[in-house]
Amino acid sequence: MPHDHKFRFAAQLGTSPEGTARSWAYQARRAEDLGYSALLMPDHFGDQLAPVPALAAVAGATTTLRMGSLVFGNDYRHPVVLAKEAATLDLLSDGRFELSLGAGWMRSDYEQAGMTYDSPSTRVDRFEESVQVIQGLLRTDGPFSFDGTHYQISDHALSPRSVQQPGPPLIIGGGGRRVLSFAARHADIVSINVNLREGTGGPETAPNASPERTREKVAWVKEAAGDRFDDLELNALIGLVMITDDAAGIAGAMAPHFGISIEDALHVPLALLGTLDEMTEELQWRRQEYGISYWSIEADSWESLGPVVSALSGT
Repeated sequence: MPHDHKFRFAAQLGTSPEGTARSWAYQARRAEDLGYSALLMPDHFGDQLAPVPALAAVAGATTTLRMGSLVFGNDYRHPVVLAKEAATLDLLSDGRFELSLGAGWMRSDYEQAGMTYDSPSTRVDRFEESVQVIQGLLRTDGPFSFDGTHYQISDHALSPRSVQQPGPPLIIGGGGRRVLSFAARHADIVSINVNLREGTGGPETAPNASPERTREKVAWVKEAAGDRFDDLELNALIGLVMITDDAAGIAGAMAPHFGISIEDALHVPLALLGTLDEMTEELQWRRQEYGISYWSIEADSWESLGPVVSALSGT
């Protein structure tokens, strides 16, 4: 499924290597120097920096690097609060912020914070309203109102205004048909994820990351997007990187967990195996096959993939 977007990459980072402001800023500048387009952060309550102040620090430490979260959990912030934070981060970064949103999925976050873990359908209902509120606030130059089931906004004028107009690009991430179809209609960037409805992100999600399931998800996006599909940028997270001369051997060990062939295991989007040259070729294949051109790289692999990022970025 060819998609005509150029490659770009995000380093998915969440902690300061030495537990200092200096090392967090250095890490951001290092990503910028290696050719990464963006630094994206997870949004959970565990061992990571809080995204909003950490992203503000990234803005101050870099000059071209874009930044955001992959993705902000909707239930963790009221949409008026997130809209204001998004506009502020866009201003502080001189227009380098990417706004992302998901319905919220990690059960342990909810349980540890004493938040009600509603059914997937209720969380998605709330998320869809939140997107409308946030986009309405960011893209309305004046008072904005919204009367929904979960949120009621009355004549609120957002301040400050974002630098990017009509607002920062919107990323929506998900793994189910409903969220991906909504993303196709409302987002600028669609992040293709595994289905996390069980709330744990454990081994049970592996079969949902197969090439067959990935093609199906992209097809859902294309169907729902209609004429706007060619303007969408597709993103995915690579969580496992293994630089090796024996990619087939590693894929052979992976394949039973995914319920797929060894050949298909080499093409699972959340894993990247092989030599650096083989990885470069594989990402080119994935763009041609899946249409995914924007890749987020997990924290333990972003530096080692620097040569691949340098070779592919902007091509």
